[in-house]
Amino acid sequence: MNINRRRGTIAIFITLGVLLTGLTIFLNITWIIHNKGHLALLVLGIIFFAILVAGVVLNTIFLVREVRRNDRQDSFLNAVTHELKTPITSIRLYLETLQRRPVDEAQRQQFYSIMLADSDRLLATVEQVLKAGQLGQKLRQQNRTVVDLEPLVADCIAITLQRHHLAPDAIVLEPIPGAVHLRIMGIAEDLRIAVLNLLDNAVKYSPDGVHVRCSLSITHYTWAELRVTDTGVGLPPNQHKRIFRRFYRVPGRTMLRIKGTGLGLFLVRNIARQHGGEAKASSPGPNQGTTITITLPLASPVGPAPATAAVSA
Repeated sequence: MNINRRRGTIAIFITLGVLLTGLTIFLNITWIIHNKGHLALLVLGIIFFAILVAGVVLNTIFLVREVRRNDRQDSFLNAVTHELKTPITSIRLYLETLQRRPVDEAQRQQFYSIMLADSDRLLATVEQVLKAGQLGQKLRQQNRTVVDLEPLVADCIAITLQRHHLAPDAIVLEPIPGAVHLRIMGIAEDLRIAVLNLLDNAVKYSPDGVHVRCSLSITHYTWAELRVTDTGVGLPPNQHKRIFRRFYRVPGRTMLRIKGTGLGLFLVRNIARQHGGEAKASSPGPNQGTTITITLPLASPVGPAPATAAVSA
């Protein structure tokens, strides 16, 4: 119903804009016919009506964008509510179980593990929302160090495997050709968030089994490239750029079943750009997997010791 209502609203605004534009053009033509002998009035009329047409078109575009933006924000609020409520409900359930009846030590430890996993999921959602707000700030050039990408990506893979309870071969980091060190000048915390969001996105959109391959390489001599390829739901041809928008989620029944905030890839692209790089998506088509590629400028050979990220439990 929400989708149909949004489409109906957009159709109304577009129809109204077309009608008003047509009416303005008709009045302009009438004005030209009636004043073709008066050059000054003719020129002023053409300029005036051109401004009116441009105003109507721009207003229609603005209204359609606002409707779509409001719809994405509503979807974001619903998704965040779900992402916050689900782990809280789970943690509360296990705490009530521990409070109301005695359980053996093995089951108690299992409950603790589940609650810790739920708290990690809750914390990840909160950090994702906070980071999306911080990216609008300009003062992100401070505290940059030389970061070695390979151990950072390996740590993020270990965290993702643990967070989603996956087998070790579900996410594989391929060896770097030539065994070189890919070091960039950046903020280790932000880069960790970008890689974790990439991996989390690949896992979530692989509902029929997680088979993710990560690769690091040097491209064009001065750029480091990270590619994360999954075998999941894939992307339609017109969605490769849209998925990086704030709050945006690909429409479709399969996508609706997969929960998310619509901020993950937005964070990935913006963090890459703040480091002087870029993020791009490619996919052969629906149900044929997706590859997300991040390119970042390599650091100068001379610099401080590289920073690595420790695996968090």
